[in-house]
Amino acid sequence: MAFTLRQLQYFVAVAEQGSVTRAAQNLSISQSSITEALKELEGDLGVELFDRHPRGLSITHNGHQFLRHATKILADVSDARRSFAENREERGGKLNLGVTSLVAGYVLSDLLARYRRACPGVEVSAIEDNGSYLEHLLIGGELDVAVMVISNLRDRMALQAEILETSPYRLWLPIGHPLVSADIISVEDIGREPLIMLTVDEIEENTGKLLTALGARPHVAFRTRSVEAVRSLVATGAGIALLPDLVYRPWSLEGDRIESRDVSGALPVVQVGMVWRKGSSLPQSARDFVGIAEALRSARPR
Repeated sequence: MAFTLRQLQYFVAVAEQGSVTRAAQNLSISQSSITEALKELEGDLGVELFDRHPRGLSITHNGHQFLRHATKILADVSDARRSFAENREERGGKLNLGVTSLVAGYVLSDLLARYRRACPGVEVSAIEDNGSYLEHLLIGGELDVAVMVISNLRDRMALQAEILETSPYRLWLPIGHPLVSADIISVEDIGREPLIMLTVDEIEENTGKLLTALGARPHVAFRTRSVEAVRSLVATGAGIALLPDLVYRPWSLEGDRIESRDVSGALPVVQVGMVWRKGSSLPQSARDFVGIAEALRSARPR
């Protein structure tokens, strides 16, 4: 029996989440449904896609190879559905969209441009605010969907979230800094340096908790809500920064080089995703937005 699109969707979800449990929660289905779908998919392909072990599962080499095909298939199917949607170009309506400030300039712009090309008749109304306020608006029905950092989503009982991008933390350094040439950078090394702290989307809280948990007391030299200010301050030697790779760019506005390095230890990641109210009947404009975002995520190189 040939594999199904649903089996591919479940497989990709497990591969991305690294866990059947998290994939089931994200898809709002039972773990047994995913487990059975994976078993049938492996049987059809004749290969093992995951290694099972007491702590969970890990994707195999064959699984990595098939993941590229699966994501492309799902993206192509999504594109085909949008291409043949009746009267898409003439469809009107309104999309009430929320976005957090960290996400607005790094994720939303490309996504919104694709949406406007696909649905030119939809009036888009967007608001930028902090995550907790956007959650309040989503639950109250004032927003259809939000694109935001979901690592610290507060009301997971009332809200549905789907990951668009996962970004690890890395260390930003000015060119010529001694740590640039270090073979291994530890959290203790960071604790001895002046830190430039970004104060948007819970980044300051997350960075402080991270360093405290790993035994380093941060010496905060400067706090700012501007990513560009962080770049300029780091590039000119005012301090270092520990930030998600999502917002890294190798040059400041002044043209100074910024280096980026891994830090030893298990650092957290920032997850950016779409959020909407559980159980709500999304308008067609919002369903189209979610579909375009899913296709963009599937087509992104891994």
